[in-house]
This record gives sequence, structure tokens and C-alpha cells, in this order.
Amino acid sequence: MKTFVRLCVALLALFSVVQAQQVLPQLAPAEVGFAKDRLDRIRVRMEKEIAENRLSGGIGLIARRGKIAYFETYGMADKEAGKPMTRDAIFRIYSMTKAVTGVAVMILYEEGRFSLTDPVSRYLPEFTTMKVAVEKTDPTGKRFLSHTVPAERQITILDLLRHTSGFNYDGPRDEKGESVYQRMQLNLVWGADFPLSEFVKRLAQAPLVHQPGTTWDYSYSMDVLGRLVEVVSGQSLDQFYSDRILKPLRMEDTSFYVPEPKWNRLVTMYTLTPDGTITRAPEAMQEGARKKPILLLGGAGLMSTAMDYARFVQMLVNGGELDGVRILSPRTVDLMRTDVLGNMRRANDFLPPRGYGFGLTFAVNRGPAETASIVSKGEYNWGGAAGTSFWIDPQEKLTGVMMIQTLLDLTKAGTFKQLAYQAIVEDEKK
Repeated sequence: MKTFVRLCVALLALFSVVQAQQVLPQLAPAEVGFAKDRLDRIRVRMEKEIAENRLSGGIGLIARRGKIAYFETYGMADKEAGKPMTRDAIFRIYSMTKAVTGVAVMILYEEGRFSLTDPVSRYLPEFTTMKVAVEKTDPTGKRFLSHTVPAERQITILDLLRHTSGFNYDGPRDEKGESVYQRMQLNLVWGADFPLSEFVKRLAQAPLVHQPGTTWDYSYSMDVLGRLVEVVSGQSLDQFYSDRILKPLRMEDTSFYVPEPKWNRLVTMYTLTPDGTITRAPEAMQEGARKKPILLLGGAGLMSTAMDYARFVQMLVNGGELDGVRILSPRTVDLMRTDVLGNMRRANDFLPPRGYGFGLTFAVNRGPAETASIVSKGEYNWGGAAGTSFWIDPQEKLTGVMMIQTLLDLTKAGTFKQLAYQAIVEDEKK
């Protein structure tokens, strides 16, 4: 009897693996147009970074034509404990959460719940009357609030999706030069003792930093949209994610926290030192992912694995469908990956990156003449504050996911993408 039970368990495990492989089977690189020796350059580069103490470890996954050509681990999930990186390791993906929220918003858009040109105040009335901060700067460069003026128009849902709402992450200053957002405790990823409804109410009480629709500035816009999802759907953000995106796509390890049975798979967080090497992050940062947060942030809150996120991006490259499950229509995905930013003013020169416009939650590649890279025009992507990243290339039917866990290390992702593209030796047939 025990032998029979063990056999059943083994068969179920095998069945689960086969089921997962039906969507993203792994083939030899040459079968999807890659040169293996060129893909091997990725490991050489990552192991050099690890040897120089500039990276603890990570995972790289590249799929083409819906098939995995490269899925490798590097280094350690916990360097101090000597714990190797594994394919099922769980990472804090921070701003890669934004893409999931963007899809959630567009699911509701497809149901006719709102128009993208609707003012968000129609659903979140706390944003009805907004002020815009006018600041002055003293000789030392410190910013102070001079006065406020009325917003010239309402913030729209489109503004929130493309980060032209007038918010940012730094926020306005008060008359003493202190951060208004910090005083309101709006800069907490973990540890906040209030829910998303309270978060957006506080945010609405602070002045905007730009007039709506005038400036691209990376911001809490996606967190406001997370609350929009809750109000329009009547569900909490985590429940909507689960019911409409995560369960249908079988993203079983993606959530707002890591439950205790999976703690052994959570990757240790590191931070950069001034010389570019890494050091272990404070314990509070390590532990924050182990407990379900009260504040569910649609812009930064999720944990995930490389394979889970690869399934999400494959759904997008497939035009909104994966494994027979349709999340969005192809027309909606096309809209999301279209540059809707145009020549609008940008608050800084590094976001979006050089040569990129912006769609609905994604940076959109404007072509090699502007990016000075071999990446295709129309490729779209984003990343997270701990170095995680993804890209989707409709032209090449190509997706990539990189997972590391070093706070504010945004360089490894670019190197990974560059080395992935140089390994393509067979162009996608048009």
C-alpha cells in the first residue's frame, strides 16, 4: 500500500511538470534560433560578477516562439549560508508588480467598466479637487513649498497608466522643506498599518508635483490604479489578482507575501556599497516578505519566481492568451505596448531609458536609431528595484526574465538582455 501511495505521488508530481511544460517546453537553443555558445556568454559574465562580489546569485530565463531556450541559475540564494540558487527561488519583484496591475486594469476596461479618458475621481472621489505644488529652491539646493495652484484638469485613468498623473515617488515638500510623503508614511513598502484605501486618501491630500498630463514622472500612479481595481471590482487587490490573473495562468508562487512553507525558497536581499560590491541587507528588509501586508501596493508589492513571471509575459507575447486561457484580447495588448507618450516632457533623463517611449505600464522601444542597441523596435519591458527585469519582443516572439536580489542594481538586467540578443542567429520569419 505504501508503495502504491508513493507511486501515485510520483505520478502526480510528474503530471504537474508535464502540464507546466505544455506551455513553455524547453528545447535546445538551436531549435529556436539561438547559438548555444553565445548564450553561454551570459553565465561567464554573471560568474565574473559573483566572483567580484558584485552579485550573490540570480536566474536567467529566455523563451522564443513559446519555448524556453535558456533557463539557468547562478551563484547563491543566500551567500552567507552557502545556499545555492534554485530555479524555483522566490524574489521580491517590486515594480514588476506594475505590469500585473496594468493587466488587471485592462481586464476591467474590457468589461466596459470605464473609459481610459475617464477622470479617476469618478471612481475615487478623493481626487476630485487636486492642488499642484509650486516650489522654490534655496542657494543650497533645498526645495521648499512656495504655494499651491489648482490642477488645470482632472487626473485620468490614462494618466495613471502612463505616469503622467502629476504624482511621483519623491513627492512635494512642505514650507520647511520636509517631505510630505514621508510625513504621511507613504514611502513604506512593508510595515504600514493601514490599507490601500487609506493610502490613496492620504496621497490625494498631498499636492501634485506636476500639472496632470504634462510630464512623465515615475510615481504612485499604479498604486492608485490598484485601488481603482478594488473599487470597481468589489474585491481586494490580492483576491482580484488571484481570481483573474494568477490562478488562470497557474502562477502558483506569486503573491503579496511568502507563506511559511515556502520560506526556504525566499532569496536573501542585498544592497550595493559605494564601490559597487554587495552587502547583506538589514534583517527587517529580509523579514518583510514573510508576512501578509496590510497595505497591498499595486506598484511594488508582489513576490514571484522566474517561471511564474515567464508565464505572465508569455501570455502577453501571445496576445493575451496562455494554455487555452484568455486574459486579454490581442487588441488590448497591442494598446498596452503602444507608445502613447509622444514628445511629452520627462522629469528626468534616465526613466524611461534612452530611446524609449511609454505605453500603458511598459517602456516601449522606439528603435535602434534612438536606443543605439540591437534590441528590436517595439520591444517593451520594465523592472524592479531589486534588479529583477523582463522584456517582451513581439517581432522576435521573444521574452526574457532576469531575477536577482540587489537593491537598486539596475545594470545586470541590461547586460543580460544585450547578451541574449547577440545570441540570436536566426531571425524570426515574418
